[in-house]
Amino acid sequence: MLDSTGWSLQSLTAGPWIYAAVTTSILLDVFLPVLPSGILVVTAATAASAATTSLSAAATTSAGTAATGAAYAPSLLPLLLCAATASVLGDLAAYHLARRGGPRIGRFVTRSRRLTVAQERLGETLARGGGLLVVLARFAPAGRSVVSLGAGATGRRLRDFLPWSALAAAIWATYGVGLGWLSGRWLGATWLGACVPVLALFLAGTLAAYVIRRPAAAPAPAS
Repeated sequence: MLDSTGWSLQSLTAGPWIYAAVTTSILLDVFLPVLPSGILVVTAATAASAATTSLSAAATTSAGTAATGAAYAPSLLPLLLCAATASVLGDLAAYHLARRGGPRIGRFVTRSRRLTVAQERLGETLARGGGLLVVLARFAPAGRSVVSLGAGATGRRLRDFLPWSALAAAIWATYGVGLGWLSGRWLGATWLGACVPVLALFLAGTLAAYVIRRPAAAPAPAS
C-alpha cells in the first residue's frame, strides 16, 4: 500500500540489503542507543509476513501466476537469525571493549546523556539482580549498553555473561519478529501494520525499565 509520498512499506524493505541493514543497526546500537534497530526489525518482519500471506493467497487463486512477479521481501527465519546473532556479537564487542578500555569507556559513557541516565538508573539494580535482569535490560532503553559495557568494565567472567546475553538476544529477536509477523498477517504491509508492533516494542521497553527500576522489596522482619 502506497502513502501520499508514493512509498510503500514493502518498497522500503525490498532487497537482500535489508539483512545487512538490520545486522549493522543492531551491532552498532549497543554503542549508539539512538539507532532504531528494533523498529527496523519489526518493520522488516511486518513486510515479510504480509508478503508471505499474499503469496500464499495468490497461489490458491487464478492469480497465482502473478506471484512470480512479486517484489522481493525478506524472509522471517533469516531475519530472526540476523537479529539474534547481531545482538550477541554486539554485546560481546561492547564487553571486550569495556574490559580492555577501562577509563576510556567511562569517559565514553559520560559523553552520552542517555547512557549516563541509564547507568544511574540501572547500574546498581543490575549488579544486584543477576542474569534475568540482563534479559529485561535488553528491552529497556539503553539497557543493553549499560549491561554489556558494565559487565566488561567490572570484570565479570564471560562464561557468566554470555549465556544470558544469548538468551536475551533470542527473546528480543523472537519478540520483535513475532510482533511483525502477527501484524503483517492481520494488517498487511501498511504503515498501520508497522506502527502497531513498534508501539508494542516501546511498551515492552517501558515495562522492562519500570520492573528494573522498581525498588527491591524490604526483607521481612525476623519473628
